[in-house]
Amino acid sequence: MKITSQMVKELRDKTNAGMMDCKKALGETEGDMEKAIDFLRQKGLAVARKRAGRSTSEGVIQTYIHAGGKLGVMVEVNCETDFVAKTDDFQNFSREVAMHVAAMNPIAVRREDIPEDQVAREAEIYKKQAMDSGKPENIAEKMVTGKLDKFFAEVSLMEQKFVKNPDLSIHDLLNDLIAKMGENITIKRFARFQVGTDA
Repeated sequence: MKITSQMVKELRDKTNAGMMDCKKALGETEGDMEKAIDFLRQKGLAVARKRAGRSTSEGVIQTYIHAGGKLGVMVEVNCETDFVAKTDDFQNFSREVAMHVAAMNPIAVRREDIPEDQVAREAEIYKKQAMDSGKPENIAEKMVTGKLDKFFAEVSLMEQKFVKNPDLSIHDLLNDLIAKMGENITIKRFARFQVGTDA
């Protein structure tokens, strides 16, 4: 199938990937736009894995204030170089993450960062629910694992669905940015403040 410049432009508009990457993706997928998008995302994951061990000592502290000053978020996003930290793409990503934290109220960046006592408490509740519904213990254990995964997806920032596009998680957005920037990028921490609450 002939890959036209119009197809390349359309894929580029949808993914922000480079011209040659778009052309290659369309070639690999015989012009199938959806498969080409998946191809580019998988390539992005590979780039992200390669960069994962590299030090991220540059970056920004981004803020987002909402609801007439009643809700605010600070988020630290790190990268390898000051050059990347100053790019519009990096700044926009950091702003989007801060806005997402304001809207979705995660409790930790990654599931591993959630306090163990909180995870144990959730697991105990899920197990009791399963046992009370008459499930045998081995089935109850599986149900607990499934419910804990759902809990992590709801409260861990990296696993949450992006508030502006539920087809993507924050982790997907981060991997796309890493692929585009060619640097390791990490969301280090965040703080969310709301007037009248402790959290």
